[in-house]
Amino acid sequence: MHHLSENLKHLRKSRSLTQAQLAEKVGLKRPLIGAYEEGRSEPKLATIQLFAHFFEVSLDTLINVDLTQGEQGSKPDSAGSSLRILPIAIDRDTDREMSTLVPVKASAGYLNGYGDVDYIEQLPRFDLPFPELTHDRSYRVFQIKGDSMLPVPPSSYIICTYIQDWSDVKNDECYVLVTRSEGVVYKRVINELSKGVFRLKSDNPEYDTYEVPVYDVVEVWKAVGYTSFSLPDGMVSSTGDLSALAESLKRIQTDVTEIKRRIN
Repeated sequence: MHHLSENLKHLRKSRSLTQAQLAEKVGLKRPLIGAYEEGRSEPKLATIQLFAHFFEVSLDTLINVDLTQGEQGSKPDSAGSSLRILPIAIDRDTDREMSTLVPVKASAGYLNGYGDVDYIEQLPRFDLPFPELTHDRSYRVFQIKGDSMLPVPPSSYIICTYIQDWSDVKNDECYVLVTRSEGVVYKRVINELSKGVFRLKSDNPEYDTYEVPVYDVVEVWKAVGYTSFSLPDGMVSSTGDLSALAESLKRIQTDVTEIKRRIN
């Protein structure tokens, strides 16, 4: 394969990764990475596709273009023009696209299987009944964990639509990002593609804003709604409690007025 070995080494070094680190990220053994880079072994097509997804280049570029002569192939494809193909689940009886659910317990597996049709079809799937959702878009539902986006409670299900061109990401709006380093992340996003990063903000002020390199992102989904099974508690104070509080404040105010009168 014309330039595959040289390109793998070039792209790995452009990410400042060792062979061991690359092997861990793509789920291969380190000696295989060395064999591929030295041309002693040729990877199977599925493995080449795995590398193409990871480095965000097309198969043709990875195999046939000498990337050591330029950086055009190693830059993230933020417009989704090369290999960003979204596998979907289809109802075989109606031939309609189904929405899929990624629960928290499936988040780790989703990072490895997001590009695999067979994996996507194994996830829970259903037809979203909400009239606010049109049928001309692809939807996926991600369950979140943690309290960084309160008041959206932990374990909520975020309903999302797929974003092909990441330049369409709007500042301060909510998105689910599927990242290699953190998995599934639900945050407000500041789009800084010109700097090669997305800035991620939490609605909970206890959490700091941080940056994620664009090359670490594999999918972007725009949040359009959420559903939760965490029902709110009842009113903290009843009407009687509020009346008693008001009466106590009135007495305090009266006492303060009396103290002032005595002082004067």
